[in-house]
Amino acid sequence: MPRASWGGRSMWIIKRLLAVVAGIVFSLSAAPFAWAQGVVGAPQPWEMGMQHSYGPIKDRVISLHNLVLVIITVITVFVGALLIWVVIRYNAKRNPIPSQTSHNTILEIAWTVIPVLILVVIAIPSFRLIYYQDRTPDPDVTIKVVAHQWYWEYVYPDQGNIDIESRYVHDEDLKPGQLRLLEVDNQMVIPVGKKIRILTSSTDVIHAFFIPALGVQRYAIPGRTIETWMQADQIGIFYGQCNQICGKDHSRMPIAVRAVSDADFKTWVEQTKKSASAAQLPKIASR
Repeated sequence: MPRASWGGRSMWIIKRLLAVVAGIVFSLSAAPFAWAQGVVGAPQPWEMGMQHSYGPIKDRVISLHNLVLVIITVITVFVGALLIWVVIRYNAKRNPIPSQTSHNTILEIAWTVIPVLILVVIAIPSFRLIYYQDRTPDPDVTIKVVAHQWYWEYVYPDQGNIDIESRYVHDEDLKPGQLRLLEVDNQMVIPVGKKIRILTSSTDVIHAFFIPALGVQRYAIPGRTIETWMQADQIGIFYGQCNQICGKDHSRMPIAVRAVSDADFKTWVEQTKKSASAAQLPKIASR
């Protein structure tokens, strides 16, 4: 290869390496800014497992899921191996005269007691999880979640009874980067790291308040108030949906929860109160 062409090739390689290094440095320097915007708890393309956990309830849900997965995997492998062994060991060719055995006390006790013990192992953490998410010890914020056909209403009784309605954003109104059938016009806003008591109810049919990334799922039933709680460990937006079929627009009842800092939450509360007061002025003036 001529010296000139080799020199040009070397310079091209050096420039490419410098560009890669510069890109890495830029990414690392921009990372804190990206993190400051908060995480996004939403389904991911080709996601095979459960959504990533951003709260203590979801941590326990994943822990229970992993325990049950191990147990059923061991059972499946054992039963599969047992079937293969029986097919090979007790086929007609190897046993031209079939056995007349009809009872085996030890085996009958074993296949009765062992499944009971397995169910007990599964039941104990299951009941613990149910009771863990059932009531809110010393809640920091209470939010009444009222389901309607087909939108959500969020009332903050300990924040001056702030009342907001949350409806999905139509496809034609979506902005670049927004998630179809998950974006809403008014998000539920909560302070990060705080225990949020949720009281669900419904004005018409049965709905379900479901946020996978926070491990929250509770029915909203007419005439009943059902309690649960949630806690977001990181600042960000966490998406969910009504997952109880409730009518023709069931798929258009998304949930968006925004976790913010304490200071931002207080600012949001004050701004929302002012907006509500301003909206009431024309009504008062018209009387």
